[in-house]
Amino acid sequence: MVAMLKVGLTGGIAAGKSLVARTLVECGASLIDADALAREVVEPGTEGLAAVVEAFGPQVLAADGTLDRPALAGIVFGNGEKRKTLNSIIHPLVRARAAELAADVPEDGILVQDIPLLVETGQAGNFDFVLVVEAPEKERLARMVRDRGMEPAAAQARIDAQATAAARAEAADAVLDNTGTPEDLVKAVRELWTTRLVPLNRERMRAAGPQ
Repeated sequence: MVAMLKVGLTGGIAAGKSLVARTLVECGASLIDADALAREVVEPGTEGLAAVVEAFGPQVLAADGTLDRPALAGIVFGNGEKRKTLNSIIHPLVRARAAELAADVPEDGILVQDIPLLVETGQAGNFDFVLVVEAPEKERLARMVRDRGMEPAAAQARIDAQATAAARAEAADAVLDNTGTPEDLVKAVRELWTTRLVPLNRERMRAAGPQ
């Protein structure tokens, strides 16, 4: 059985991945959003939330029993060991859930997995095509402060916790530069879809032959 074409989408925080992901879906891709799954696996009553509370204490719980994300972020960002502990809890659960969702994608489809830490977690080799979205660090920092209401120091800590642009570029099959307008980025995504992803998928299906 032929597996679907697997595309790994990543990029620095606030680089524009969400717009790229939405545009790829509009083009016809199936999407698995690792951030959405990371929230799902720590909902109240899950083993993920129980493990996080066990590792970091009840102070990471809000009054309604949900995960207090700002409190958790204050603990792990800027502390490599604690961040590693959190990742060791969340990432296996996210990957397991992603595999469940991927099983429903048609074998002739194109599956995009939006994974912020794709490079950091060594997952590039799991994909047929790695797409990276980039913007200058100064611009990403400004977006986080302006659009997400983050303090500059907290925003910088998030950036510092990720791989460098050079490391992402080394793992990439294509890099989209998001320094123009949103319309420019959408145009670039659609062009990539038409000129590279669709032909790559057709080539893969031809190579597989009749099933």
